[in-house]
Amino acid sequence: MPTTFIESRKALHETHRIAVDGAVDADGHILEPPTLWEDYIDPKFRDRALRIVIDENGLEELELDGRRSVMARNGMPSTLGAMGDPDLAAMQKDPERTYLAEAPYGTMHAGERVAMLDAENIDIAILYTTVGLLWEAEVTDPALAQAYTTAYNRWITEFCAGSPRLVPTAHISLSDPLAAARELERAVDAGAKGAYVCPFTHAGLPLGHPAHDPVFAAAQDLDVPFAIHPTFEPQWTKGTRMGDWQNVKQLRLLASVQASDGVRHQFTTLFDYGVFDKFPTLKVLVLESGGGWIGYWLDRIDAVYGHTFIGERVPLEHKPSDYFRERIWISCDPDERTIPSLAERFGVERFLWASDFPHADHTPEYVHDLNDLVASFPDHDRAKFTGDNARALFGLPSGRG
Repeated sequence: MPTTFIESRKALHETHRIAVDGAVDADGHILEPPTLWEDYIDPKFRDRALRIVIDENGLEELELDGRRSVMARNGMPSTLGAMGDPDLAAMQKDPERTYLAEAPYGTMHAGERVAMLDAENIDIAILYTTVGLLWEAEVTDPALAQAYTTAYNRWITEFCAGSPRLVPTAHISLSDPLAAARELERAVDAGAKGAYVCPFTHAGLPLGHPAHDPVFAAAQDLDVPFAIHPTFEPQWTKGTRMGDWQNVKQLRLLASVQASDGVRHQFTTLFDYGVFDKFPTLKVLVLESGGGWIGYWLDRIDAVYGHTFIGERVPLEHKPSDYFRERIWISCDPDERTIPSLAERFGVERFLWASDFPHADHTPEYVHDLNDLVASFPDHDRAKFTGDNARALFGLPSGRG
């Protein structure tokens, strides 16, 4: 049998406790075993499996479809679980600091993750991929993309099978929508409670395009959330406003705050194509893009829809914010401070919180931040935001299971 659990070389890091009981982390991450794709992929694709390999300088990089990655090189794999590390550059340049050596406690072993949940007073973690966020930007063969997603989905459902407190979600690739719909059905049958897609397709099709209807139909029929999550994206998706990559790579703050633009763009295409009317019970989840922007976004598209000629050309039966209030959920960073007012306006049931553990682009102080954020909600809304909304969305039981 392939290895499902790998014990961490690190002890449980310093933790803090969430003040409100019943918490559900709507977007936590695992770190995949380095040999996952070799072990779980369809054998006919094994020679093209994703691998972590060593480059000419002794540093780790990804190998995708038999070729060295362009985007995940020069020691980058070691930083994938580096939440809170003060010097990513030093980690990335040190051959001794490898992906496995740097994996935090709770990222590769289900029992460790449950122990970490106990320490932080979290009931349930809904889990998403990490290495799986990196490869799709560089894999253009639809058959191989489907093989990669199926391999991961087989592993994550096995990883979570022993604990109802760890909730698996499937990675679905829109490279072949019919195959993606079949894989979603297979993964849900195996135990997945939802699915995510990345915010681009190599064909350049908008997410809401009718070509993707088979996936929307499958998610609706299976009654599981359909999520959009940021990933690595091909460089062409980012435009040339700032010139080429050599010019923009120093714009670190800009890169961070605009990293989720693709999610926002693709989310909006669901309205342009009338997806919510074609699929009246489809549940859409917007992940790892912050939540504060949604107020402006809905105000703007409501105004355009309701008060301009543009709205007359959009195939919607209702204004966009009406769909949001009924069938769209959004995850928030614990350090956001505008969420309670947005929740009051659009409905607290629409908002979830997420840690993004163990990724370095989010704060390791998420428990303290979350406690501050939850304290700013009215008393009667705190349990909803902290855990009840996620339970309702994913069909999870109350309590720890």
